[in-house]
Amino acid sequence: MKLYATAVAALGLLCATGVGVAASAGGAAASSATVREHRAHDNAAADRHAGRILHLHNRERAQLGLPMLEWSPQLAREARDWGHQLARKGRLEHADASTRSGTGENLWMGTANAWPVDTMVGMFIDEKRHYRHGRFPEISRTGQWADVAHYTQVIWRDTQEVGCAVVTDRGWDVLVCRYYPAGNVWGRMAY
Repeated sequence: MKLYATAVAALGLLCATGVGVAASAGGAAASSATVREHRAHDNAAADRHAGRILHLHNRERAQLGLPMLEWSPQLAREARDWGHQLARKGRLEHADASTRSGTGENLWMGTANAWPVDTMVGMFIDEKRHYRHGRFPEISRTGQWADVAHYTQVIWRDTQEVGCAVVTDRGWDVLVCRYYPAGNVWGRMAY
């Protein structure tokens, strides 16, 4: 139960747009061999999760009759880089909007190796219980658009591509998903 509370708290209000650049641990320069090993591990993990994450997104979109998303390796690389920064900081925050090139971002964080990817993405989708169809930001039964912003990014009709990464670092699993073009546009409907 404590792990669940940690992940739910980390999910919080975090749904926006973002792009980031990876920083080395502790600000120290990493050797090229260490960087290559880290990238090889990250790429294997990304390949393992990519199909499942895309399926979970598209299954929800299919239920609403929405176009399927395509997987973007570029967005997945950007997500991985930002995920490393977040795991090293031990907290979630969105990348600066000025660096995101029109992408949306969903974030999730929990105890390392304690959560299947289905649960991570499932927490985004679970927000649909508060969703009400309307123009953004009038889209939540709670009156708070942030309570459904992960979900609406997943189902945003105009979004065409997604790329995600699960990063494990410093005792955390961090899921970063990037979406192009970004959803949650003020005055527009999700679909």
